[in-house]
Amino acid sequence: MAKISACIISFNEEKKIEDCLKSLVDIADEIIVVDSNSSDRTVEIAEQYTDKVITQNFLGYIEQKNFAIQHASHDWILSLDCDERLSPELQKSLLAVKENITQADAYKMPRKTFYVYRWLNHCWYPDIKTRLFNKHTAHWGGTNPHDHIISNGDNIRLLDGDLYHYSFDSISDHLQTIDKFTEIGAEELIKKNKSFNMFSPITHGSWLFIKIYFIKRGFLDGYAGFLVATLSFMHVFIKYNKAIIMRKQKNKAQAS
Repeated sequence: MAKISACIISFNEEKKIEDCLKSLVDIADEIIVVDSNSSDRTVEIAEQYTDKVITQNFLGYIEQKNFAIQHASHDWILSLDCDERLSPELQKSLLAVKENITQADAYKMPRKTFYVYRWLNHCWYPDIKTRLFNKHTAHWGGTNPHDHIISNGDNIRLLDGDLYHYSFDSISDHLQTIDKFTEIGAEELIKKNKSFNMFSPITHGSWLFIKIYFIKRGFLDGYAGFLVATLSFMHVFIKYNKAIIMRKQKNKAQAS
C-alpha cells in the first residue's frame, strides 16, 4: 500500500485548520504544515496532529506549497488548504486508491463550496481540483494566487466524493479576500507583461458574471448565487483597474 504525505500551508487559520486535519488523520501517513508566522492558535492546533510543523515566511501561494512538498517523506502528496476537508465518500475513495495508486499519474476530485450560509450546487461546482499527485512528476504552478497542479502525465483519474470547501463566512470576509487577491493578481499581470486596456475591467468582469450566473446556472443557487456572480465580477474589475494604475505609476517612475 502506498504512503501519502498531506501538505498544508497556513496563516491565522485557527478557526478552520482543525477540521481539515481531522479529515486527514485516517488517510495520510504523515502531515506537513508550513505556517507563515501565524499570530493565533494555528500552530498550537497543528502540533496536536503532527510533529512536522514548519515556520516559513510567506513566499507566494505557489512557492509556499512547493516548499511544503520538499519536506514530504513520501512520493505521493495530498495537498489541501486549511478551509478544505475530505468528505466521508472522498476519504473512502482515497483509502481504496492507496492499494494501487500507480494506476494513474495523478488524481482529481470535485470541490464543493459552502458560501456564507449554504452549499453552492452550481456557481463553483463541480470545481475539479487535482490534489493527489507524485512529487517527482507534478508540482504547483499557474499564476498567483490562482495556483494549480502541473503534471507530466495525462492519466489523471477522477475520484468519487467531494472535497468540501468552507470558503467565506461573511460578505466582509469575501471583500477582504478580494482586496488581497486583486493586489496579487494585478502585480502578476504587470510582472508577466500581460496585455490589457481601459476596457479590460468591464469586459473581463462582465464575462465572468455571465459565465457564473447564466452558463453555470448560478441563479439556481438563489441569492448566494447572485452574490457570488456579482462579487466575482467585482474581483476581476478591481484586479484590472489596479493593474492599470500600477502600470501608469511604473511608467511615470521610469520617465522621471
